[in-house]
Amino acid sequence: MITDEVKIITRAGKGGDGIMAFDKIKMSLGPTGGKGGDGGNIFFECVADLTALNKYRQRKEYFAGPGRNGKADRSTGHGGRDLTLTIPIGSVIKNLKTGTEFEMTKAGEKILVVKGGQGGRGNFYFRSSKNTSPQEYEEGSLGEEFEFFIELRLIADIGLIGLPNAGKSSLLNEITNANAKVANYAFTTLEPNLGVLDSLVIADIPGLIEGASKGKGLGIKFLKHIQRTKVLVHCISLESDDLKKDYKTVRKELVGYSKELTQKKEIILLTKSDLVPKEKIAESMKLMKKINPEAHSISIHDWDSLQKLLKILSGTQAS
Repeated sequence: MITDEVKIITRAGKGGDGIMAFDKIKMSLGPTGGKGGDGGNIFFECVADLTALNKYRQRKEYFAGPGRNGKADRSTGHGGRDLTLTIPIGSVIKNLKTGTEFEMTKAGEKILVVKGGQGGRGNFYFRSSKNTSPQEYEEGSLGEEFEFFIELRLIADIGLIGLPNAGKSSLLNEITNANAKVANYAFTTLEPNLGVLDSLVIADIPGLIEGASKGKGLGIKFLKHIQRTKVLVHCISLESDDLKKDYKTVRKELVGYSKELTQKKEIILLTKSDLVPKEKIAESMKLMKKINPEAHSISIHDWDSLQKLLKILSGTQAS
C-alpha cells in the first residue's frame, strides 16, 4: 500500500557545550577548554521507492544526534550524527512553521531541511592579553525544530483515468511490467499503480466517481496524482449504456478539481472491444470522435489494437 500523505516532527541536534579547563603542566598554564561539536543536521533524500512514506505512518518524530561537549585539551567535541529521511520522487514538502514549500522530483536529490545547533566555545577561545585565565564558556545552541507535511504526487508521463471498472488496471498490466490487482467489480484499485513502457511511466489512477472533486469516495486523494501527468488516456468501457455520460462525468470532476487538468493532451480509449458487437464499436467510435478526434478502441485480447496503442503512446513522448 502506498502512503501518500504524512506529517512528521523533526528536531536537529543541540550543539555541544564548550567547557572551562586549564593546563596543569608547569610552564604551560592557561585555558584549554575546547569547543562543543555542532549538532546533527536533518536531510530529505529523494528515492525512486513510491512506498517510502509508509515508514512514517507509525513513527512521527525524528531527531538528529547532539554534539559532544568540548574537551580539556583544546579539542572540539564530536559533531552530532546527521539524520537522512528518504521520501519518494514527486513529494511536495511544506514546512508548517515557516510556510515554505518545495518539491523533490529527482532520485538522489538531497536537501538540508533542519540545521543542527552550533557548539559553544570553551574558555580557550576567550583568552586575551588582558584576560589570560578566562573562566567564560558557552553552552551549545539548540537545533532547529520543524513540523513537515509531506504529500506524494505521482510523476508519470501518461495517466490512465476513467470510471471504476473501465479496464485501466488490465490495460496497464498488458502493456507494461506492472502487476496491478484486477477484478470485475468497481473500486478494485485502491491506490495508484505504475508501469513502464520503454522509458514512459504510466500511472493507473483509481476510478473516479461523480462527486470525486468534492471529496466523495477516494476522489480528492487521487485527483491530485493527475496533476503531473503529461497526457491523459481517458478509458471508457464499451459495455457502458451511455458512453457520453461516462465521459462527461469524469471530465466534470477534472474541472471541479482544477481547470488545468482539462488543458492536458487527452486520448479517448474505448476498452473491452472484444465484449461488444462490431456495430456498437463503430457507432461508439463515431460518437466519441465528435468529442475528441483522438479516440481509439482496444481490447487487451486483440494484439493488433494493442500494437496500435503502443505506437500512439510512444508518440506522445515526442509531442
